[in-house]
Amino acid sequence: MIMPVLNEERYLRTSVRHILEQDYAGELEVVIALGPSTDDTDRIAAELVAETATGSRRVQTVPNPTGRTPAGLNAAIKASRHPVVVRVDGHGMLSPGYITTAVRLLHETGAANVGGIMHAEGENDWERAVAAAMTSRIGVGNAAFHTGGSAGEAETVYLGVFRREVLEQQGGYNEEFIRAQDWELNYRIRSAGGRIWFSPELLVSYRPRPSVAALAKQYRNYGRWRHVVARYHAGSINLRYLAPPAAVLAVGAGLVAGAVFSPWALVLPGGYLAAITAGSLPAGRGLPVGARVRIPVALATMHMSWGWGYLTSPRKLARTVIASRREPVAG
Repeated sequence: MIMPVLNEERYLRTSVRHILEQDYAGELEVVIALGPSTDDTDRIAAELVAETATGSRRVQTVPNPTGRTPAGLNAAIKASRHPVVVRVDGHGMLSPGYITTAVRLLHETGAANVGGIMHAEGENDWERAVAAAMTSRIGVGNAAFHTGGSAGEAETVYLGVFRREVLEQQGGYNEEFIRAQDWELNYRIRSAGGRIWFSPELLVSYRPRPSVAALAKQYRNYGRWRHVVARYHAGSINLRYLAPPAAVLAVGAGLVAGAVFSPWALVLPGGYLAAITAGSLPAGRGLPVGARVRIPVALATMHMSWGWGYLTSPRKLARTVIASRREPVAG
């Protein structure tokens, strides 16, 4: 198990517990790559190491001074020793049987990497609203690892359970990809002839960002790095990725034109508001009223932040990443 963490005091212990309590028959090791946290993450990690010092299920830590996710993943891979490598995040909770199922699927499908559903769950009204937005088609489009779907080959999957020899063959993650490093690694694996397999049997509970500002930052970075990916590999772009920047442009143009030229132009932002309000109704079924009324805010934050990040992604960032391109290594 490899886990890059930074300021994860809120969920780290629970996340590790979900790993250690798996019903997997073999040994388990959890390698936590510690970024420069400013909360109690390091103390909690040290306690976990001490608590698991004996037995077949142990926790160890490695330093990740840059705090960058791909650097932490590579450091943890290097320190781990088992033939199957499971990626976990510090705010992700593996479902019971996750590892056993993933290992079975690796054998059954011959895949190099298998993954499943990012099942967002909240603990308060705002987080429940974000979770509903993140698992609805109006929020994230048709991404199977958000909304579910049939098992089969995929371009990429959430987190991933890898064959170690594949990771070593490809040289691990490209550390220039601060975001979207999963997509880039899976792209190289597929280009080298490996299979990436999605299965709804694999589920990881995910805790959403706790505030509007944190969610906006997260989705701005998603959009920024999605544009880097589009410049890195032009064939990866599709209409789902162009919808948020188009919405930003339409809403912005409507507001400006409505203020300067004619109030009729406000039909564009008004139409967008009506669409996300209508879309939030099915997404909010079964939720408390406090969560339901926050879903349009979550949707707008996700769309506008993602779109703005995409539109403002600097070309020099893509040039840096393209210069670091690694060619796929065939087995």
